[in-house]
Amino acid sequence: MSLSSLSALRTEIFHYIDAHQSDFIENLKEWVAVESDSVQPDLRKEVIRMMSLAAARLAALGATVNSLLNGQHLPLPPVILGELGKDPQNLTICFYGHVDVQPAKKEDGWKTDPFTLTEINGNLYGRGATDNKGPVLAWINAVGTFRALKRAMPVNFKFVIEGMEEAGSLGLEKLLEEEKQGFFSDVDYIVISDNLWLSKKKPALIYGTRGNACFCVEVEGGDKDLHSGTFGGIIHEPLTDLIALLDSLVDPTGHIQIPGIYDAVAVLTDEEKKLYESIEYDIEEHKNNSGVKKLLYSTKEEILLHLWRYPSLSIHGIEGAFHEPGIKTVIPAKVIGKFSIRQVPNMDLSDVHQRVVDHLENVFAKRNSPNKLKVSMPLGAQPWVADVNDPLYKAAKRAIKTVFGEDPDFIRDGSTIPIARIFQTITQKRVIMFPIGAADDGEHSQNEKISRFNYIEGTKVFAAFFLEIAKLRGQSHETSNPGTNN
Repeated sequence: MSLSSLSALRTEIFHYIDAHQSDFIENLKEWVAVESDSVQPDLRKEVIRMMSLAAARLAALGATVNSLLNGQHLPLPPVILGELGKDPQNLTICFYGHVDVQPAKKEDGWKTDPFTLTEINGNLYGRGATDNKGPVLAWINAVGTFRALKRAMPVNFKFVIEGMEEAGSLGLEKLLEEEKQGFFSDVDYIVISDNLWLSKKKPALIYGTRGNACFCVEVEGGDKDLHSGTFGGIIHEPLTDLIALLDSLVDPTGHIQIPGIYDAVAVLTDEEKKLYESIEYDIEEHKNNSGVKKLLYSTKEEILLHLWRYPSLSIHGIEGAFHEPGIKTVIPAKVIGKFSIRQVPNMDLSDVHQRVVDHLENVFAKRNSPNKLKVSMPLGAQPWVADVNDPLYKAAKRAIKTVFGEDPDFIRDGSTIPIARIFQTITQKRVIMFPIGAADDGEHSQNEKISRFNYIEGTKVFAAFFLEIAKLRGQSHETSNPGTNN
């Protein structure tokens, strides 16, 4: 297709999307009205109803839709596998999204009914508006625009839509394993749009997330709680041991004190360092949102580096210690400290686990305590990182420049989003995180929203992305294998 023909097609597509934005918002209103809260079992029927609506929307595009996976005891909503187009000359992109939501009630502090999409000053408020019903619909609307205009599909499409993401994506990983030689065999790229920009206004592409290793450190003394007047001062108290152990983990500057924990952290390259210089980020706004008076670091670059590509350790709580109002002069017999380490490439979970155990056992041994120590890691999720120079990211960058008039920020996410790593590891396909929501959308919070601008322009950017992906024919297998990076 010539440049002039491509430009004319984009213009036609964008005009159609602008002319039909009211229809697209009505679609989102219909979806937001379904209380598809996957966390509460008594609302599981609403999640299943939401999955039916999503399947119907795909079928209306002409997609072949299969709904797979059923629970044995508590019914699990199906996972939708959709397929549209099988042209062997086209690349195939697979979109992942979810249509379940976090709990929400008006009395929690919402200014509107969370399950009635309400537009105020250009913002569309409602639970799931940005996480993740809005982005899922924006993708579907973009595909539907090509169909409505009777234009040839520039790529083949596949869809994976689930209804249990907010409850841990129960059953999804098993399904991906079962389908990697079938449904995913001809997929070239996987797109995830389940996160946000770093800025309120500047678009972003996400190329990395931190992992998370969660630990429990248990110290046990006798078989019952004791009176501090009778035993205080003559025994090794478990809580005293535990506090010493927790205090040994991280210093006042945030530096993790576990020997060797930083050894495997990937070296910061000059190329990556340059990415941080142009990122739009408001330090004062981030500080104000936290409610604290001072951050550990003073520059944008230092803060983002320590949020995204260096590990952090956070202490979360102590189980077994008295925590209610008032005084209770008891010596607890057993206490459990809970902390986590957000690990980054190229840190290995098993290595992190062993270093934590060795460190705590060494500190505990120096106390000469007769109490029993037990260290466990009940939960561990690996980090994920992609190559920003991959043709997939370059195509997304061009689409964003076409629609928004500026290059996106290339950012990481300091939290843990296992789905990108899971898809990449199991399917061995390239993965991109392509958000359309703004930093102030309030996912999981009261008054969640997506702006009309982001929803409609996000639909356009997905359509432009399809056209950019079509230009990559012949390149999809020429870049390096995505691997299973840490």
